[in-house]
Amino acid sequence: MKLLPLLLCLPFAASAYAADDDVIRLGNLKFAHYGAVSYIKEIAPKCGIKVQERMFAKGLDIMPAIIAGEIDVAASAADAAIAGRAGGVPVYAVAGFAKGGARIVVQPGSPIKSMADFKGKKVGVARGGAQELLLLAELAKVNLTWSEKPGKDVLIVYLPFADLNQALMQKQIDAMGQSEPQASQAINKGFGVELLKPYDTPMGEPIRTLVMTEKLYSSNRPLAEKFMRCFVQATKAFMDDPKLAENYVRNNMFKGQITADDYQDAIANSPFYYNLSTEHMQITTDFMAKYGVGKMVKPPVAKEWVKLDLLDQAKVALKVK
Repeated sequence: MKLLPLLLCLPFAASAYAADDDVIRLGNLKFAHYGAVSYIKEIAPKCGIKVQERMFAKGLDIMPAIIAGEIDVAASAADAAIAGRAGGVPVYAVAGFAKGGARIVVQPGSPIKSMADFKGKKVGVARGGAQELLLLAELAKVNLTWSEKPGKDVLIVYLPFADLNQALMQKQIDAMGQSEPQASQAINKGFGVELLKPYDTPMGEPIRTLVMTEKLYSSNRPLAEKFMRCFVQATKAFMDDPKLAENYVRNNMFKGQITADDYQDAIANSPFYYNLSTEHMQITTDFMAKYGVGKMVKPPVAKEWVKLDLLDQAKVALKVK
């Protein structure tokens, strides 16, 4: 009879051991609209998995870690994912997680009233992100040329996201293509004014992209399915409960460094999202090739590496549209 409690515990011990093996190493970025991806680690135990999150400066920085076998799933702008795939990083695009998330911001009182007024101006942007591709698409739309060296219509100044705001505030640049929440911070602190949200090209609003290694997708399907269900649950939680989302992003991710107004303005311009389409990824790839973003020798064909079946299964299981 004394053996009975021990025997009853064995199945639970075995399942706990299995759960310990179900570890996902997640690469993420510190932006407001990446918050639901970060939140996955908080609810991961309920999903039967463990998530180890590692923050990177930009999406392109995650790709070497994937190649080194250190990251299983990563959140990035679509163009970073596309550039990575073009460079031989073995990933599939498996979902979207936010859309929008960029603004073109000028100095208060600036004579720049439209994109055509950028001729002869210095514009800052972070290299290798949605904000760069959107800025170049807008300049091309008004037939302006650009380079990071003098001699073209617009001088592009490449800076990290945090340094862009400083450069605009100190009037070292005339304008910037900036991500959220930094764009909203510049506006709310009074040293920036929104010129436009750069979504009026054939690309539309950029969709931030969740990528998964081919190894996880193909070789550990049960774990991949668990993770995707957890991603959908985390995203739905943020979409259903805006207060939960705000508190988590402001206090857990940014440690109180962004205000409620910064957060609200940022998320209004970069709502949480699930979906992705092969068409959007192909249009983004075509724009990257056209404007030389990512320096791709052979641009990937979207239909060959956009895999949305895990997302579709998770949404059906959780009754999410």
